[in-house]
Amino acid sequence: MKLRVGAASDIGQARERNEDAFLTSHPLYVVADGMGGHRGGAVASSLAVEVLSKQSDGGSQELGERIREANRTVFDRQAGDRALAGMGTTVTAVVADAETIRIGHVGDSRAYLLRDGQLRLLTEDHTLVNRMVNEGKISEEEAHVHPQRSILTRALGVDQDVEVDERSEEMREGDRLLLCTDGLTSMMREESVQEILEGHADPQEAAETLVDAANRAGGLDNITVVVIDFVEGDGVEMADGSPGAGAVVQETTPPPPPPSAQEETTEAETPSAGRAEPTPRPSRRWMRRVLVWLGVVVLLVVAGIVALKVYTDRQWYVGVEKGRVAVYQGIPTTILGIHLSHPVSETRISARVAERLAPYGDLNGGITADSRQQANSIVDTIRRDIRRERRSKRAGTGGP
Repeated sequence: MKLRVGAASDIGQARERNEDAFLTSHPLYVVADGMGGHRGGAVASSLAVEVLSKQSDGGSQELGERIREANRTVFDRQAGDRALAGMGTTVTAVVADAETIRIGHVGDSRAYLLRDGQLRLLTEDHTLVNRMVNEGKISEEEAHVHPQRSILTRALGVDQDVEVDERSEEMREGDRLLLCTDGLTSMMREESVQEILEGHADPQEAAETLVDAANRAGGLDNITVVVIDFVEGDGVEMADGSPGAGAVVQETTPPPPPPSAQEETTEAETPSAGRAEPTPRPSRRWMRRVLVWLGVVVLLVVAGIVALKVYTDRQWYVGVEKGRVAVYQGIPTTILGIHLSHPVSETRISARVAERLAPYGDLNGGITADSRQQANSIVDTIRRDIRRERRSKRAGTGGP
């Protein structure tokens, strides 16, 4: 079969930068949605796509391992750079091999299949809200507008190892595959997505129309869409009408380190014939260069500390303080004995009681939030869930 591919990505209406990245390099197609604030999200998504792109000639059976390699790369990068601490990314990747596709998935970006007038979700969101839906605590309709719908339970780069969802799907002529970040699905109902996919025969036009629609609906997040049509024929046709590959990723390669202070040796530093020892001038030159580079290092350290302080002041999470549920400002991490967060409000909710409920079993590890308001909403949800659990137990034992 022949593949016709279209793709579009947009910053949206509310973000300061696009932290999404995508890849259309046959046979590999990827969307990734970065997280981590400041520049961390953009680095994480781009780094994951970059790692996958360098391995794009591998078979579909290797897709899970390739995603795990991307996870290790992102994890090592954020662990070695304080300015990137806590960054991560979603990944939804497809290898199109003959008439079969292989899907690898982590996070809440999605893959859909449009076939015979039906739009079918091929991936499962790794989010706190989706877990609550699966446990019957809230409905899918409530999940779509839930204040914690963006809280991930699984993402690339957060831990050294990650579980990857994998599946295969037989494709037919006339099928249309959609890969997208949650900037699309958080703004639009699936019915509207399907209507646009069915209303635009050209995949590039369909991708751009979906992005425009999400922006009109509010555009509260970055929006990235890849549309792949499976039609009669052979080869691959990209958006510009010619076979090839395209990708949008941000630069992630760090600048080369400064040269060593002793890297160069001048003629004045080398004893000449007939001299017992070199003149003192080279020693003074060497010391000046050492002092200059020490000054640069000090400036970089100070800048890093300032950047880290700015970053942590914008982060929020719900954790445990003195055995009670509390809202924290910062990130749930300790570096060299320094806590990168502090509690700003404590509740009377027992952390031990909250952790008995499945969604909050790792409360000590922290539940991240985009703002203090969202963190307070998480606390309200914990409080409601505890009350609901207590009412359920009383009803089960014949209590009032």
